[in-house]
This record gives sequence, C-alpha cells and structure tokens, in this order.
Amino acid sequence: MIKNETFKSAFKAAFPHTIPVLTGFLVLGAAYGVLMLKSGYSALWSVMMSALAFCGSMQFLAITLLTTVFDPIQAFLLSLMVNARHLFYGLAMLNRYKGMGRARAFLIYTLCDETFSIVSSIDTPEGVDKKQFYLSISLLNYIYWVSGTLIGGILGNFISFSTRGLDFALTALFVVLFIEQVKKKENRVSGLIGILAAALGLTLFGAGNMVIPSMAFIMIILMAGREKLCC
Repeated sequence: MIKNETFKSAFKAAFPHTIPVLTGFLVLGAAYGVLMLKSGYSALWSVMMSALAFCGSMQFLAITLLTTVFDPIQAFLLSLMVNARHLFYGLAMLNRYKGMGRARAFLIYTLCDETFSIVSSIDTPEGVDKKQFYLSISLLNYIYWVSGTLIGGILGNFISFSTRGLDFALTALFVVLFIEQVKKKENRVSGLIGILAAALGLTLFGAGNMVIPSMAFIMIILMAGREKLCC
C-alpha cells in the first residue's frame, strides 16, 4: 500500500512536467501512425514499432527503409547516425539514474530526447521519491507516444488528406524543446555551442552526414572548456 501511494504521489508530481510532451507526442505519434498506414502498414504494425523501437525520428526514417529495397548496412549506419546523440544522453544521466535498481533498465530503454530534456532540467520535488518520479516521467512519455501512434493508425482509415510535411512535426517539437532549454540563462552557452557545432558539421559534411561530426565537435568543445563551463 505504501509503495502504491509513493508511486501515485510521484506520478501526480511528474504529470505537469510532461504536458508539453503529451501534446507533442499525440500529434507526432498520430502523424507517424498515419504515415505508416499510407505506406501499407496497419495500426498493429505501427503500434508495435512504437512500443518496441521507441526511437521517434528513426521511426519516421524507417518508413522509407521499409518501403524500399532493404539494405542492412545502410539501415545500421543510418540508425547509428540518427541515434548517436543518445550516447551523450546516457553519459549525462549516469548520476541521476544511479541507484535506480531494477527500474534503471526501463529508464535507459525509454530515454528519448523529450524525457532527457525534462529530467536533466528539473529536480525531484520535496517529499517525492526520486526513482518513482523519474520512472513516472519516462512511463508517461512512453504512453503518450504509443497512444498517439494508435490514434493515427486508427483515424487514418477514416481521414483522407495529403500527408506531405507531417514528418516535420518532429523537427518542430525539437525546436520547441530547445527554446524551453535556452530560456534558462545557464543553458545558453551550451545552446550556442550546439548551434555552432551543428552549423560546422553541416558546412563540412552536408545534411546527410552531419550528425556524428557535430556531436564530436560538441564533445571536443565541452571537454576543452569544461573548467570554464563548470564554473
């Protein structure tokens, strides 16, 4: 009974922080469900993809991989480049996810951009269990994405419209999350570093190959200036 009350308290505390993700994921998930349906995959397949892969932007790219001649090497390299940023998320969460016990596996599995943005920028409210709080945030965001996919996969059968531009909704959400982060003065230097590194990666390697080089530039800059940035 005590554990249930502890989780309920943490769940209630976590929910308000996930509302922006709720609105974004329902729209994005629905867009993904519709795009999958238009590509010949029913709601069952799109929901399974969201529930098992849970990789947002890569799921949108996977639609193209699923509808063309499959190249395993290309798929692997593309997945690596698109999801390389999660290496940095994992390193940043080492201290926050320390001592999470069995919940740690689920926290790692569901660590997406939006969850990282929330968890890395807020502290656990007073009187709320830390593990249950982080678990609630991850669980809620996971539910939002899968639910949005289900809605899109079902409603897509009854709605006929052009799906052009739907995949840009994911980019729009990233922009909103970035804006929310740089509103805090202490995050502006990191935000500027990210912009400059991305611009350099784009200039040198092009839009199709900029992700990993940009991440490398960010790591080099942060490591070189870690003493000043930490002060």
